[in-house]
Amino acid sequence: MKKQFIKVVLSCAVVAGSITSCKKSSSSKDVSRATGWKINAKEGGFQHNSDFKEQVTAPGLVFVEGGTFTKGKVQDDVMHDWNNTPTQQHVQSFYMDETEVTNKMYLQFLDYLKSVYPPENPKYANIYKGALPDTLVWRNRLGFNETMTNNYLRHPGYAEYPVVGVNWVQATQFAEWRTDRVNELMLEKEGFLNNEAKYKALNGEGGGTFSTEAYLNRPESVYGGQIDSLQGKAQKVDSVSTFAKRSSGIILPEYRLPTETEWEYAAQANQGNREYNNYRGRKKYPWDGDYTRNGQRVGRGDQLANFKQGKGDYGGIAGWSDDGADITNAVMSYKPNDLGLYDMAGNVSEWVADVYRPIVDDEISDFNYYRGNIYMKTAIGEDGKVNILRDSVLYDTLPNGKIVAVNLPGEIKMVPVDEEETYLRTNFSSSDNRGYRDGEPGSTRFYDKFNDADGDESNKKSMYNSPTNKIERDSAGKFIRNYDKSNYRTSLINNEVRVYKGGSWRDRAFWLDPAQRRYLPQYMATDDIGFRCAMSRVGSKSKTKNKTARGKKVK
Repeated sequence: MKKQFIKVVLSCAVVAGSITSCKKSSSSKDVSRATGWKINAKEGGFQHNSDFKEQVTAPGLVFVEGGTFTKGKVQDDVMHDWNNTPTQQHVQSFYMDETEVTNKMYLQFLDYLKSVYPPENPKYANIYKGALPDTLVWRNRLGFNETMTNNYLRHPGYAEYPVVGVNWVQATQFAEWRTDRVNELMLEKEGFLNNEAKYKALNGEGGGTFSTEAYLNRPESVYGGQIDSLQGKAQKVDSVSTFAKRSSGIILPEYRLPTETEWEYAAQANQGNREYNNYRGRKKYPWDGDYTRNGQRVGRGDQLANFKQGKGDYGGIAGWSDDGADITNAVMSYKPNDLGLYDMAGNVSEWVADVYRPIVDDEISDFNYYRGNIYMKTAIGEDGKVNILRDSVLYDTLPNGKIVAVNLPGEIKMVPVDEEETYLRTNFSSSDNRGYRDGEPGSTRFYDKFNDADGDESNKKSMYNSPTNKIERDSAGKFIRNYDKSNYRTSLINNEVRVYKGGSWRDRAFWLDPAQRRYLPQYMATDDIGFRCAMSRVGSKSKTKNKTARGKKVK
């Protein structure tokens, strides 16, 4: 009895000790391990969001846990272009749109621009016009497609169909707009903005709109300097407004186009084939198996994507074997892959962020591989503050003459990084890195520094000889169209061509392989290329909690 009593007492002491230690550890987040000072003390000092758990999954996105995979692993290479040599890459965790961006989603973007920047105002005329998809992409000299030309974008019958006729530049602008609208909503939910704030600009009230980067750098400039009147009550202390910061954990990273590596990794969805620390087998498509029809008992024989099955066969004969679409189809019409992503093959091909090059230089980078970095920084005015474009709009004229807005009113003006950031660095030496180690003089096999020094244009050679488009206007401001008439072009590759991935409704099954890649100038649009957005994940690699704890001693 005595021994049992002692055991019980000791057990209680151990439990009590563990509870005490838990209390200590739980409160340690409020004490600095660097100085021992209190964190978030009422009296002042260092303030930190100690309650942050993990990044919120933003609207429309699906979490994709990062990992290692073989990029460019194709089953066939009938084109013999050797532009997808297999390389092993590692991808950080990220988020990707569950579906392609639909007509309804893009129309919301257009509606916002039209409301906030009325096209009848000469100052804003090209903002809305520059964002409009090219509906004429449906026309064919020997085909009757006027129904799609007139209806595809706006008719509710096509509302949930992927938007097409959007070039790469427009896709990136949609992603920027989406970032601002979602973060505006996040600030409203947390009480930093009131419920009316996001509708002020839409209704023509207030002095401007919301920009995420402007809010983070100069919050007093947002909404045309009227943000104080739109602050949420929960964030006013003694009638003084407080603003969320990046350290608050409320502001989400930007929506953007996925990199080619991210897109291919997400399309392959190899997680379903994982066996211990390897992937079992090889996948030809985003789904399991070597066939395009469903082999499972439920839905057996159904097509798993819409694509061109043969010459003159865009969906199969009418009835059971039909894939349900002749052009695009509504998103979510086919089964998702193992990550829950729809239409990673078929429907439309998709723009990705990368500048195209035939070779992936994995000797330089095998972590988050991406070609297309142009490093920018905020412009600082004479007053030492971040330069906000109050009422002005910065436009750019694309090689095809289309005018697009680069900066909208209320946004931060950005400029390329200079020697202040590049001097004596080893990781980058210039702002524009699109041609790094591929195409710039120092990396080409034709490079001859002596010919360059002599300035003899006839002797200069370069790896790429794509057409050059000069943006010129006459004295009346009319765009001058310069057609390239050279008979000696050897390439269409330059720093303005972007990769697009995935097969579309126009493509044969060959292009459904996630590793296949093609390219198109970033200012062009077609009836079979759309896009979806991605977002980087900050913090932990995984969302699951059932993994073995790292950094703990194993007894």
